[in-house]
Amino acid sequence: MVLSPVQWLALTCVLGMCVGQIMFKVSALSLNGTESIFAPKTFLLLAATMLFYVVVSFGWVLILRKSHLGQVFPFYSLAFVLVPVASYFLFGERFSSSLILGSVLIIAGLRLCMRST
Repeated sequence: MVLSPVQWLALTCVLGMCVGQIMFKVSALSLNGTESIFAPKTFLLLAATMLFYVVVSFGWVLILRKSHLGQVFPFYSLAFVLVPVASYFLFGERFSSSLILGSVLIIAGLRLCMRST
């Protein structure tokens, strides 16, 4: 499976969205520790996360200007695989055999979608 330049950019945006989700989790953990959204550490983390997510979202919009939604949107499904894997390594969160099976199915579905474009 060879990806087009637009698909590579879409994959990059999806990875950015995954990083954004991890940053949201870090912000939430900070909020648990400070008990206030206005505590400097929590506020800065959350503001940086939101800014990052806005930049990635604008990137996604720019990609959609130059591509068919059906060509790039299937990459978004990778977030449902990558975020739980990252949370396992970064936060020690566990996942079930159902999540593993679902992830395998998502990857298989993505490969199938990419064969049709």
